[in-house]
Amino acid sequence: MSTYKIVFSDIDGTLLTSEHIVSTATIEAIASLQDKNIPFVIISSRSASCIYPILKKHHFQCPIVACGGAWIEDMNGRILSNEGMSKQTAASVIEFMTEKKFNLAWGIYSGKNWITNDRTDARILHEESVVEMESIEGTVALLPEDAIVNKILCMCNPACILQIEEDLKKAFPILSIVKSSNYLLEIMPAGMNKAKGIRKFCELFSIATEDSVAFGDNYNDLEMLYAAGCGILMGNAPVAILETFPGKVTLDNNHDGIPVALKDLGLI
Repeated sequence: MSTYKIVFSDIDGTLLTSEHIVSTATIEAIASLQDKNIPFVIISSRSASCIYPILKKHHFQCPIVACGGAWIEDMNGRILSNEGMSKQTAASVIEFMTEKKFNLAWGIYSGKNWITNDRTDARILHEESVVEMESIEGTVALLPEDAIVNKILCMCNPACILQIEEDLKKAFPILSIVKSSNYLLEIMPAGMNKAKGIRKFCELFSIATEDSVAFGDNYNDLEMLYAAGCGILMGNAPVAILETFPGKVTLDNNHDGIPVALKDLGLI
């Protein structure tokens, strides 16, 4: 019998199939965990507001760790943690990217606010279609002076993303800058990542991190997979990760990788 007490899952490329749905087998697995009082926790780079439509669409509730670990909610929507950079730091990043004329679109996530620079940009329209939510077009000036900015998302041209990442890291060593896909860059305070998110969540609920299982599929999931008691990589992860990841690998997100692995662990 498994001794794991909590399960964390990334969303895109992990919980969701390529059709942006949660499979029936995965929904049944989540229900089975909850029946056994094993929390199933969504952990994502998305904001909480961009996670709610998934819960509503698939008729289930669970705690949320959003914005790459910066925002934590319990199952009832009570905010337990809200961390991020200052409005002034976010403004400096936006100003730098504008001056450099980077080929990208950006979005600012602050609490339940999602502000983007140009809602006619195809990259922003695509992101809105993926998360099933509309952003607000504007600038960081829309936020109050004491606002906490949980993250900045950059939607880049894949051909330029590595150079943009390098330039941003040189300009802002105090920030954490990581790819979450071949065209997305996540900008957060230094030390903020999904590993910190699961540690914080486990601490809040008096669960040892080594008693956790975590599922993920991309570069911004790696710290979490290494931090969890059992980190499980999805079979659809980038080849470079699949070839070097030392832990468990399950089936891809289109073939019920999560429930298959949970069964193997004896959790369902």
